[in-house]
Amino acid sequence: MRFTLKQLEYFVATAQCGSIKQAAQKVSISQPSISTAITSLEKIWGVQLFVRHHAQGLSLTTSGKTMMREARLLLRQAAALENAAGEVANEVCGTLAVGCLVTLAPMVVPELSHTFTAVNPGVELQFTEGDPKSLIEKLRQVEIDVAVTYDLNVPPDVGFEPLATLPPRVLVAQNHPLARRKNIRLEDIAHEPLVLLDLPYSRQYFLELFAQAGLEPNIETRSSSQEVVRTMVASGFGYTIANVRPINMAALDGKRLESLALAGDHAPMTTGIVTLNQDHKPRTLEAFESHCRSLITNNRIPGMQLT
Repeated sequence: MRFTLKQLEYFVATAQCGSIKQAAQKVSISQPSISTAITSLEKIWGVQLFVRHHAQGLSLTTSGKTMMREARLLLRQAAALENAAGEVANEVCGTLAVGCLVTLAPMVVPELSHTFTAVNPGVELQFTEGDPKSLIEKLRQVEIDVAVTYDLNVPPDVGFEPLATLPPRVLVAQNHPLARRKNIRLEDIAHEPLVLLDLPYSRQYFLELFAQAGLEPNIETRSSSQEVVRTMVASGFGYTIANVRPINMAALDGKRLESLALAGDHAPMTTGIVTLNQDHKPRTLEAFESHCRSLITNNRIPGMQLT
């Protein structure tokens, strides 16, 4: 092998930062060392990795993007090899990059992280949030090792393990005329203004609920932020449909919401863990998956009320 892992590390850092100066700061090395590593890799591979923009940093070429993906994969494999000594000694250690669905993260991530690292102090968890589509892409690009998300459009090269089901519910403001009802049908509320959580795949799921009932929702407004949706609903802009049910039913401005069961036969969201299909999983990843199974079930999900 004519290149080193250090050269790959400097290349990946530069691609992530878009700047040799910022990459040098990130990996605590001199700028000339970064430049030399990139130049050496371009000569070894015979491809141009970056387009140099005067006073505006660097951007990956098409070839650079391909090499970036492979470099990340190789660095992760090298890290797994380095952790093998600990695994042989039955230790769970190393760094694990975890993705979490942005709507679940505020409730799930804190307890999931705290309880796992308390039992496995040799592990550093690195969390990132995203929508289902972006999390799958991060898995494929080897930016994360595992993700906690929904079973929405999971491709065949990704393995999904279901952990808990979350039925859809209707959220309304505390002073809404329907707020005292225990359950409600879509037919009863479809004419009301809908504040739609507008995330990739999630929006299709919510709109499909109406389509299957032969209804057309009256979309008042949209937002990709769950907290913006909740605050708008609590302020009287309309209702929304959600699968997550936080223990704290107040919006960020302090106004309260009411959660109503959605009557009828509606497909739930299934929460679970996704990983790339692979013959052998590192021990640390297996330990984290086991921890997720114990913490996320149909009887209990951190930060949520299920009854």
